[in-house]
Amino acid sequence: MATIRTLIVDDEKLARDRLAGFLRAIDGIEVVGEARDGVEAVELIGEHRPDLVFLDVQMPGMNGFDVIEAVRADMPHVVFATAYDEYAIRAFEVAAVDYLLKPFGRGRVVEAVTRARARLGTQAEGVDLDALLARLSDRQRTPLSRIPAHTGRRILLLKPEDVLWFGVEHRLVYAHTSERGFMTNFTLRELEERLDPDTFFRAHKATLVNLGQVKAIVPWFGGRFKLTMTGREDAEVVVSRAQARELRQRLRW
Repeated sequence: MATIRTLIVDDEKLARDRLAGFLRAIDGIEVVGEARDGVEAVELIGEHRPDLVFLDVQMPGMNGFDVIEAVRADMPHVVFATAYDEYAIRAFEVAAVDYLLKPFGRGRVVEAVTRARARLGTQAEGVDLDALLARLSDRQRTPLSRIPAHTGRRILLLKPEDVLWFGVEHRLVYAHTSERGFMTNFTLRELEERLDPDTFFRAHKATLVNLGQVKAIVPWFGGRFKLTMTGREDAEVVVSRAQARELRQRLRW
């Protein structure tokens, strides 16, 4: 049995450690390295030339797709790890050995390795980047009906109408509900493109607000406004001066 030289890419240490433990328990797998981000992944792929990469999709800065494009000439076989919705999963299926939908267990890792071994045995090509990007383009035009959001080891599926606003915090996007904020795997631009534009309004460069959840509009400094949201006493969203005029036109006040 030929050894499959494998690289793990994930920005969360616990996720890397857990996956490495699963892989090291499988015969014929050699973990040649672990990358903490996209930049390090590109470096280690060039250095180690792995046969297989377990690649996290959503990472701050350089994400999984950026990694693929950066090393497209030498890209090995890929197993995606993702918490994305069903539309993205379909894209991964046509362009990768397999996908692991977080949170995943040992059995799914074994299954992914089995698929990788079969593909390596046929000398099939690795990632078809053009097919992947085409499918992702289709996905971006598909409206979101659920928003996967992280809470501990669970993935919540939030309804868009239940989200008060989306906000960027430390380069990550959080979906704020009447309960609290939950981390998502989307960019604000992706959400703006795939949510109902009649409902969600770009109040600020770092905020996308659900107009259906606005309770009151309060004048603020410098021609700006604050939006008081329903469901949470402390929930206020600032509308930038640049967006205030558009909001006036949208709500006609």
